[in-house]
Amino acid sequence: MFGRIFLTALAAGVLSGIFIWGAHSIKTTPLILAAEVYENQGEAVGDGLHQVLPTAPAAEEEEWGPADGFERNAYTLLSDVLASIGFAFLLTGMIALSGRHVDWRQGIVWGLCGFAAFFVSPSLGLPPELPGMQTAELSARQAWWLSTAAAAITGLALIALQPRVGLKWVGAGLIIVPHLVGAPHPEIAPSALPAELAAQFAATTLVVTGLFWMVLGGLTGYFYNRFERS
Repeated sequence: MFGRIFLTALAAGVLSGIFIWGAHSIKTTPLILAAEVYENQGEAVGDGLHQVLPTAPAAEEEEWGPADGFERNAYTLLSDVLASIGFAFLLTGMIALSGRHVDWRQGIVWGLCGFAAFFVSPSLGLPPELPGMQTAELSARQAWWLSTAAAAITGLALIALQPRVGLKWVGAGLIIVPHLVGAPHPEIAPSALPAELAAQFAATTLVVTGLFWMVLGGLTGYFYNRFERS
């Protein structure tokens, strides 16, 4: 069983990771690069003010990042593939625990459940962010995102897999609770980033991520079924 899960997650993760990398390169990366232009303009204004107003000396140098071009594309491909393999392991593990027969068609449905848990539910509180956008503290955002995704996974599992109506209502409640608590948000501050660019990025990310989860789910179902017969 473990070998079946491992091979399924590896095959589905690599192929879907290459797919999402291509989709990012065509659709989302140009928007990120455009946002970085506005972010750099804001930093330039800040540097000009620092020359006039006395400030404390910089404590740290700028963090390292991959250079534009081949190096950036290679790191993006690597991170997309590794993330996809991780999601594939989670999806394959859930399918194995369910004990249900899954082919590529049912796999797409499982993938859409992953899309709802890992993207739709957290994005209701924390929409996709571009460089230069005002955001709350990173640790607070990460904690809320992880708790929301975990609650959504548990809630969807109870709704889909438990026959008892009471447990299904518990699952629905778990999905709602993080949104009643509320996601962390910063104080409203002016930003050089156009609202149209942020909205376009959010819409594009929604479509691209949805397609990714459908591809991941379909491939997971296909390979899980194939490796059962091999």
